[in-house]
Amino acid sequence: MGPLPRKCQVCNEAQSKYKCPTCLAPYCSLACFKKHKEIPCVKPESIEEKSIAIPQSSAERPLNVDEPGEVLQKVQLESIASSSEIRDVLKDESLQKLILSIDSSSDAETELDKAMGTEAFRAFADKIQSVIGP
Repeated sequence: MGPLPRKCQVCNEAQSKYKCPTCLAPYCSLACFKKHKEIPCVKPESIEEKSIAIPQSSAERPLNVDEPGEVLQKVQLESIASSSEIRDVLKDESLQKLILSIDSSSDAETELDKAMGTEAFRAFADKIQSVIGP
């Protein structure tokens, strides 16, 4: 038998389905997540969970896309970040290394094509697609 379901810490009514990626507070919906994020939160120091270090340079890299419609909207990114299923998949170190190699590559498109040849990355991409919708 698993742990008891926790209540949403925002509305304190519904069962939480997700956890804040920063502070791990349980919440039930995107609306509660947005309300929770109105006040900055911090990652608890007692958590020993490994996280992926994102190089500062990648965050500052200019975004070059042929089709602006291919860029994810903020709500889609929040859906990905709040998906416990995707967070669980990202605990796989080989997948973390694969994503980091794509992100840090000077030819990210070629690296992405190579990554799509692996079962783990294809499954990860499918999960993201199912979270953000068509």
